Amino acid sequence: MASDDDDVMREFLIESRDNLNQLDRDLVALEQNPRDPKLLGAIFRCVHTIKGTAGFLGLVKLESLTHVGESQLSRLRDGGLSLDTELTSKLLAMVDAIRRILASLEANGSEGGEDFSNVVHELSQVGAGSTPRAAAASTRASVTPELLPRAAPAHAPAAPVAPDAPLAAPAEALGKAAAGVADTAIRVDVALLDRVMNLVGELVLARNQIIQYGLSSKDAGFVNASQRLNLLTTELQAGVMKTRMQPIGNVWNRFPRIVRDLANVCGKQVTLELDGTETELDRSIIEAIKDPLTHAVRNAVDHGIETQAARLAAGKSATGHLLLRAYHEGGQVNIEVSDDGGGLPVEKIRARAVERGVVTAERAARMSEREVAHLIFLPGFSTAEQVTNVSGRGVGMDVVKTNIEKIGGTVDISSRVGVGTTLKIKIPLTLAIIPALVVTSGGERFAIPQVSLLELVRLEGAQARRGVESLQDTHVYRLRGNLLPLVFLNRALRLPSPEVGEDVCNIVVLQADDRQFGLVVDGINDTEEIVVKPLGKELKGISSFAGATIMGDGRVALILDVLGIAQRANVVSPTRDRALVEKTQQQQQQQADTREALLLFRVGASTRMAIPLSMVARLEEIAPEKIERAAGREVVQYRGAILPLVMLSRDLLREPRVAGADTLLVIVYSEMGRSVGIVVEQILDIVEETVTVRSRASREGVTGSAVVQGRVTDLLDVHGVIRRFDASFFERNDTAA
Repeated sequence: MASDDDDVMREFLIESRDNLNQLDRDLVALEQNPRDPKLLGAIFRCVHTIKGTAGFLGLVKLESLTHVGESQLSRLRDGGLSLDTELTSKLLAMVDAIRRILASLEANGSEGGEDFSNVVHELSQVGAGSTPRAAAASTRASVTPELLPRAAPAHAPAAPVAPDAPLAAPAEALGKAAAGVADTAIRVDVALLDRVMNLVGELVLARNQIIQYGLSSKDAGFVNASQRLNLLTTELQAGVMKTRMQPIGNVWNRFPRIVRDLANVCGKQVTLELDGTETELDRSIIEAIKDPLTHAVRNAVDHGIETQAARLAAGKSATGHLLLRAYHEGGQVNIEVSDDGGGLPVEKIRARAVERGVVTAERAARMSEREVAHLIFLPGFSTAEQVTNVSGRGVGMDVVKTNIEKIGGTVDISSRVGVGTTLKIKIPLTLAIIPALVVTSGGERFAIPQVSLLELVRLEGAQARRGVESLQDTHVYRLRGNLLPLVFLNRALRLPSPEVGEDVCNIVVLQADDRQFGLVVDGINDTEEIVVKPLGKELKGISSFAGATIMGDGRVALILDVLGIAQRANVVSPTRDRALVEKTQQQQQQQADTREALLLFRVGASTRMAIPLSMVARLEEIAPEKIERAAGREVVQYRGAILPLVMLSRDLLREPRVAGADTLLVIVYSEMGRSVGIVVEQILDIVEETVTVRSRASREGVTGSAVVQGRVTDLLDVHGVIRRFDASFFERNDTAA
C-alpha cells in the first residue's frame, strides 16, 4: 500500500477506535431512550463515516457490514423501525464485528478470514417479519458463535456476549484488548499543545540562565547538575517540537479540488503534481502559509497556464502542468510552485508599472527582467484587463509576499517566456525556538536569526582601516572580488558608536531577500537557541525588529529583522529598486574580471617586473654550486629531470647578476610536462591588480609596462624569453600533444 494510503489507514484506525467506544455507550443509552434524535443522529453519522472510508480504502467486508447497519439506523431515524433489545444486541454485534476487522487490519493489513455474513443477515432481517423470540434465538445460535474467531490474533477483542448470557467478566474482556495503532496515539487539544510549547520555551530560558551562572561556578556538583539539565531540556524541547510538526500535505490536500474548479472556470485543462507532501513544518507555520500558497496556486492557474488553444498554437500539450514541491534545505523549508505556462509578460508588466506610476519611464527602461518580475509583488499591482471573481484586484501576490515575510521567509520568482514560471518560497521550520547569533553593538545585545547568517568576517589593524571603502555614499567591503554593501548597526539604530581609531571591524554577512550585505557590529558573542517573544504593540511598527528574547542573565535582547534592517539602510528597498547598487556591483564585477593576480620580482639592480601568477608552477631556491652546464647552457638536476635556467639579469638586461646571494631564486614555468627555470634577484610580492598597459614594449622580452602598486613595472613576456633561448621548447610540446 502506498505511503499516502498508509497514513489514511492509520488515521482511520485511530478515529474508528474512538468512534466504536462511543458507539457502545450511545447504543446502550439509546436503548434506554429510543426517541432521542441527537443520540440516533450521532450513531448514524459514525457508522456512515466508517462505511464511507471503508469504501474509499477498498475494504469490502467492512463496507458491507456497515452498510446494513446504516440501513437499519436510517429506518430507525425515519420511524420505520422501533428500537428494542433485539435490535440493540444486533447493532452491538455489528460493532464487535467491526472491531474484529479493525484488529485484523492492525495485525496484518487485511480484513482477515472471518465470515460475518450471518451478522449481516441477522441484522438485515430485523423488522422483516421474524418474531422477536425467533430473532433472539437466531442471535444466540448464529451471531455469537460466528463472531468467535477461527484463528483470532492474540490481541483480538473478546467476543460479544449473547443477550441472555450471564454478564462477572466484561472488565477482564476489555483488559485483554490489545494495544494496536489506536492505542499508540492520543488526541490533544491544540491550545494545550501551545501552552506546553510556551512552558518549554520558559524552561529553555531558565536553562540558559543556569548554564550562564554555571560558567562562573566552581561547584562541581552544580556544574554537573546544570549540564544534566541542559541535556534533558534539549531532549524535551526536541520532543515537544516534534509533536507540533505536521506534514505539508495537510495543506496541499485541498489544492487538487481548487485547481480543478479554477481550471473549469478559466476554461483550461490543468494537472496538479504534488512532490514532498511528507515534508514537515511547525503547525504555526502551516497555518501561516495556507493563504499565500492558495494565492500562488490560483495565480499560476489563472495567469501562468495558457488556454488550450494558445498552448496548442505554441506547440505544447493542451493540458497544462502545475507542480507543488517541498523539501528541506539548509535548516529551512523550500516550497516551489512551478507551471509550464507562457511565463511572465515582462514588457506588459513594465508598461503597466509606468502607467500606474509605480516607476518612472526612465527607471523602467533601465530595469532588468528580474526587477520587472518582482513588481508583481507590489500592493494593488495586476496585469489583468478587467476585474473578475478570480483575479484583477492585485491582492494575490502581494498577500504571498507580505505573509511569507511576516514569518521570516523570503519569496523569489523566476520566469522564461514560453517555458513557465517558478515561485520559490523559503520559510523557517518553526517560529517558537530558533538558533541565533548574539552580537553586541552600542552597549546593547541583539540576536540575529541564524537562518539569515552566511559567514563572519573580522578585519584587524591596517586591513580594518583600509578594507572598508566608500562608493557613492555607500560603504562597501571587497569580499572575494565582489562588493559587499555594509550597514553599520550603530548608525542604523542610532546607538553610540565606538571611539574613532578602532582597529577591529566585525562584519556579519547576511542574506536579505536575494541580496547579501554585511552588518558591522561592535562584537560577536556566540550562537545559542533563543525563545522568540512577540513585541508589544508599541514596537510592532518598527521594521528593524522581529521580536525579543530573554538572555541567560535575565536581560531582554531584541531580535533583528534582517530584511527590515536591509530595507531601512536602502540595501533592499521595499519596491526592490536596486538599480544603483546592482549597477555598481556590475561595474565592480567587470573590474574584477579584468583584475589579475601577479607575481612581482626584481631583476638586476633595480628593474621591477611581473608575470601572471597563473604562469608560475613553483618558486624554488637553488644553491649556486648545484648549477651545471649541458649543451652550452646552465642547468640543474630538478625532481628527476634536467631544468634549464634563464638568467634574466644577464640574458635579458645584459647586467651582471648581483653577487653575494647564497641561493638562486628561481621561478619555475611548466607546460606539457617540460619546465624551465627563470632566475631573478628578489621576489617582491603577490598582488591582484587591474592591468592596464601604459606603454608598449621598449625592448625584447617585455610585453609592455604598467603601474602596479604605484610604481612602473615591466610585464615579462615569458613565452618570448623562453623561445629566445630555446626555440624548440613549445614545438616539442606541440609534438608531444
